[in-house]
Amino acid sequence: MKKILFSILAGMAFTAVANAQESVYPASKQTAPVIIMNGTVHVGNGQVLNNTSVEIRDGKITNIGAGIAASADAFKVDAKGKHVYPGLILANSNLGLVEVSTVRATVDETEIGEYNPSIRSLVAYNTDSKVINTLKTNGITHANIVPQGGTISGSSSVVQLDAWNWEDAAYATDNGIHLNIPALYNRPSRFGGFGGGQGPQVDPLKRGIEQLEEIKDFFRAAKAYNDQAVKTQTNIKFQAVEGLFSKKQKLFIRCNVVREILAAIDFKTEFGFDIVLVGAGESYQVSDILKRNNIPVILSQMHALPTLADDGVDLPYQLPALLQKAGVQFAICDEDGQQRGKNLPFQAGTAAAYGLTKEEALSSITLNAAKILGIADRTGSIETGKDANIVISEGDILDMRSSNISLVMIGGRMVSLTDKHKQLYERYMVKYGLK
Repeated sequence: MKKILFSILAGMAFTAVANAQESVYPASKQTAPVIIMNGTVHVGNGQVLNNTSVEIRDGKITNIGAGIAASADAFKVDAKGKHVYPGLILANSNLGLVEVSTVRATVDETEIGEYNPSIRSLVAYNTDSKVINTLKTNGITHANIVPQGGTISGSSSVVQLDAWNWEDAAYATDNGIHLNIPALYNRPSRFGGFGGGQGPQVDPLKRGIEQLEEIKDFFRAAKAYNDQAVKTQTNIKFQAVEGLFSKKQKLFIRCNVVREILAAIDFKTEFGFDIVLVGAGESYQVSDILKRNNIPVILSQMHALPTLADDGVDLPYQLPALLQKAGVQFAICDEDGQQRGKNLPFQAGTAAAYGLTKEEALSSITLNAAKILGIADRTGSIETGKDANIVISEGDILDMRSSNISLVMIGGRMVSLTDKHKQLYERYMVKYGLK
């Protein structure tokens, strides 16, 4: 009889777990103070505070220190023996724009045409994506949602990952315009020669230079348009890049080899834009120029092959340390189409094994990312006055073997750590009699 009752209860519990994805919803606004007590606090700026408590009120960090007295109405979280981190930030992602890349109906990251600065990725962001919760359970609280395709892809926005809709999710709206630099190197096609086809051969380097001039002509025309005191006609594409000239937006430029990086820097030289390089696999070769011009870099991912065939196979692992040594500001990202950003902390962990300290690696996915995205005044580190975006792990968050996230807070709200991966784990543990 006891066995039968146990089986019934286990079945009911499993059914609840299996249906949990649809019942997971954003946490309510913080109503009572929260004290995270006696944890090892990794501030995000390189500091580590042992046996330290963090007080949170109305979604903000209000006090940090040892022996903070908890008020009678405070909710206490015992973090003794655990690690307390700032929420991790995914600096470049198509999260919420792509659900299943092979199912066209779930892909909403690319617009038709080459020049689409007026396209806003934020309004296409799907807060019901089942991918989002898998990131939260690895400590990622914010992501920069980026459009893809064309020459000028559109504007990105930073979102927090516990929201009912895109309006709730918006954290930094239309913070950047994204530009894809034309390829400035010869790539032999599989048909022989260059150009990627069997028709008349086109010198890709020459074509790339022509395309660069076309892009500059677009920005020159946009500047002339936005400089007009009275506009007789409306041009939404020119209007969309006005923030680049007023420094309200940054120009995120995807490039890779040295030629492309130098071409990207020229946009800062001619137009005075605040630019950020994305990808930039050969950025270490021009690190002195990047440092001199105060140009940051978002590295696509650590787990990749080097750009050139004669580069060391571990060059992508070493690249963060090379930029750190040169004094170039950078953030580490995880753009792998299979991982979907989930392994961001472990990408940083790889960099920590190849020259960065653990705290430098943590900064590359917290405070550095926040600075590059223009949100460092609100998040990216555990400091008084900032939003309470906090993660507690029972082990090292950068180490896949020991990382075990027990609590995630976004704006002081304790968010659900249920996700599709955990549901499937439970499902097959039960199916094969392992639980």
